[in-house]
Amino acid sequence: MRIDSHHHLWNYSPQHYGWISESMSVLRRDFTPADLQATVEPHGVSGVVTVQARQSLEETHWLLALADANPLIRGVVGWVPLMAPEIQDVLQSLSSADRLKAVRHVVQDEPDDNFILGEEFHRGVSLLKTFDLVYDILIFAKQLRPTIQFVDRHPDQPFVLDHIAKPTIHPGRMDEAWEAAIRDLARRPQVSCKFSGVVTEIVDQGEWSLETIRPYWDVVLEAFGPSRLMFGSDWPVCLLRSQYASWVQAVEQLTAPLSETEQTAFWSGNAIQAYNL
Repeated sequence: MRIDSHHHLWNYSPQHYGWISESMSVLRRDFTPADLQATVEPHGVSGVVTVQARQSLEETHWLLALADANPLIRGVVGWVPLMAPEIQDVLQSLSSADRLKAVRHVVQDEPDDNFILGEEFHRGVSLLKTFDLVYDILIFAKQLRPTIQFVDRHPDQPFVLDHIAKPTIHPGRMDEAWEAAIRDLARRPQVSCKFSGVVTEIVDQGEWSLETIRPYWDVVLEAFGPSRLMFGSDWPVCLLRSQYASWVQAVEQLTAPLSETEQTAFWSGNAIQAYNL
């Protein structure tokens, strides 16, 4: 069994998905549960975690309805207004939604790199454990240092780091600032990490290779260990650089040296545990 811990669905419209620029033509269409199933099932994926792609409660409710209707969707990472005065009431209203496993905010797009340290944001995140919700961390590598401070303020809150914190990947050259910071973050045992969304962070716009991403795999594998690292695709965003099959095949090669127990943890067990699927 395999779990894809990170993918998206949407009914595309320019006003709702303004982050999808004209240069991202491959993404400017609907991506439905039927599309998803046809994409993932040939690769042994029997469950997925569906992640928000726009910051609205409307989308969160839509994703939860899709999860109720599609057994493939084991869990949803939604969006809630974490900084709103009424956040506790919002979380309470969602508490009966069994498929809501986590929430996230698009911190990577906030102009202030210290946004994640804000008091209102801190107050909202501090409520999540009461509702058995994980917080997904979506940041760029430059935001890792404040994120470590943020995580330290919430020692009992489970976190999942998306896309290995989006390092800037130059073929043949390691993002050393990212490496130092992510090793530091990984010392916090309440943080798990998704090996996802990596190919879209490669600066070179030519064909990517396994050897370009291998050093980043080696770092997160050593830092988080096989027990806190999980497979994700970031489909359909990954289509900007890679077909789903190519990404799966690359990760299969990277994980080949792991033991059978470690591979089971990476491909499914860690996501099941982290998100209580």
